[in-house]
Amino acid sequence: MRLTKFEHAALLLEESGKKLFIDPGSFTSPLTDTANTVAIVITHEHADHWTPEQLKRVVEMNSDVPIFAPEGVARAAEDFDITVVHAGDTVEAGPFTLRFFGGRHAVIHESIPVVDNLGVLVNDELYYAGDSFVIPEGVELDVLAVPAGAPWMKVAETMDYVLATKPKRTFPTHEMVLSRAGKDLSNARIAWATEQGGGEFFALEPGDTLDL
Repeated sequence: MRLTKFEHAALLLEESGKKLFIDPGSFTSPLTDTANTVAIVITHEHADHWTPEQLKRVVEMNSDVPIFAPEGVARAAEDFDITVVHAGDTVEAGPFTLRFFGGRHAVIHESIPVVDNLGVLVNDELYYAGDSFVIPEGVELDVLAVPAGAPWMKVAETMDYVLATKPKRTFPTHEMVLSRAGKDLSNARIAWATEQGGGEFFALEPGDTLDL
């Protein structure tokens, strides 16, 4: 399985000629080459994780593609056929097995509502928690997508998340809110935390790939 990192929170997984997109949102360049997509996963309803325009770029090329997301996304994306999933669910889409965890977005501020959010484990290899630090209990993590910067987190929490999960490999995500200097700082902290558990950090930039 091959991972391609796009800007911010968007990821592409490819296996046996089939594609899975995760969280293509407003901070991500318009998706291209979306043919042969067998599923889309949206972790939560915030615009930096999905937009109608990004979904249309996939659906227009793959009319029956399922879109897996929590209930909050189904309400926000009412023009699309959303398949609602919950924590504990497992679904199959082509060569991809998707397991869902969590349930709620991390708190941004007491004045801002907490929305539905699901983490997803793909083929028992890649775990991405969306906007949360939910740990998938009982799972030995191979590759962990690690949030590098967001209004709902500080880098100390990210470091503790990596230390707690001890993944074999990590890479940064959710980084488009950071300057270049901020990305470099977060990368260094994530790398340190990864190495404490014997893992390896990959400083992926948009367009970079990683074979899983």
